[in-house]
Amino acid sequence: MATKAFPVFVLLSLFYLSVVLAHSHDKKPSPFEFLNNLQGCHKGEKVKGVNELRKYMEKFGYLSNNTQSNQVEVEEDDDFDELLESAIKTYQLNYHLNATGVLDTKTVSKMSMSRCGMADIVNGTTRMRSGKKNADRHGFSHFHTVAHFTFFAGNPKWPSSKYHLTYAFLQGTRSDAFSPVRRAFTTWAANTHFSFSEARNSGNADITISFESGNHGDGSSFDGPGGTLAHAFAPRDGRFHYDADETWSVSANPNAFHLETLALHEIGHLLGLGHSSVEGAIMFPTFSLGETKGLHGDDIQGIRTLYNV
Repeated sequence: MATKAFPVFVLLSLFYLSVVLAHSHDKKPSPFEFLNNLQGCHKGEKVKGVNELRKYMEKFGYLSNNTQSNQVEVEEDDDFDELLESAIKTYQLNYHLNATGVLDTKTVSKMSMSRCGMADIVNGTTRMRSGKKNADRHGFSHFHTVAHFTFFAGNPKWPSSKYHLTYAFLQGTRSDAFSPVRRAFTTWAANTHFSFSEARNSGNADITISFESGNHGDGSSFDGPGGTLAHAFAPRDGRFHYDADETWSVSANPNAFHLETLALHEIGHLLGLGHSSVEGAIMFPTFSLGETKGLHGDDIQGIRTLYNV
């Protein structure tokens, strides 16, 4: 009896293995996976993939599209030049890494993390932080970092007549996202001068929430699983998009991204906040699978500073 069952067991095992292998081949690589091939790359080298790195740095605000006279040639160029080195150093400073300009292991690891699709540098400065010089009681000048939050270029914000904002879920929004997004708005309301209510008609809402895939017509395409997770626009645009191709969860799940955490982050953008260099802040740009976060003092200070309240 046992000898007859054995071949069946082997066949079932082989079938299961083939299914697993088939699914593993179907799994799409992360959009940021190209970075792994550039580990150790530095100024003066010419390595395949550097042009993709340059596009990454442009997307997140570290390089300007206008820094070179012939953009077509630059996009096809794999030379690691001085401008790219400078951009990498700025990135490293923002993420508390050793600012060498070299794509070391820690830099590649951080750059490969899934993140918000909005740029880190949006106000023309070179850092995700602000500060000022102060003089102590002895008259000696010293630099004191007073904040790590940032704003969009021109500091756009909602007018005083719009401190109560309405929001609506567009048709097709997954139903399990409703409660996490509502809780996120409640959290912001409890810590700021804003109040929010859900509108029945999305056409009259100040803010709209939806799930989108790929190129969805707003000039900021999503890139499939991994890479960019969500984005939202500065006041008074009001659009908040999740990437529909990501794996999302209502509660903490090590294999999914947390809907409420990303909602808290994107609502910060909707209110006028840029990214922060404080890792504990909700406006820090990167997120891990299963990670949950709430508002930080830096986030609240940023809103109060922007709106002078």
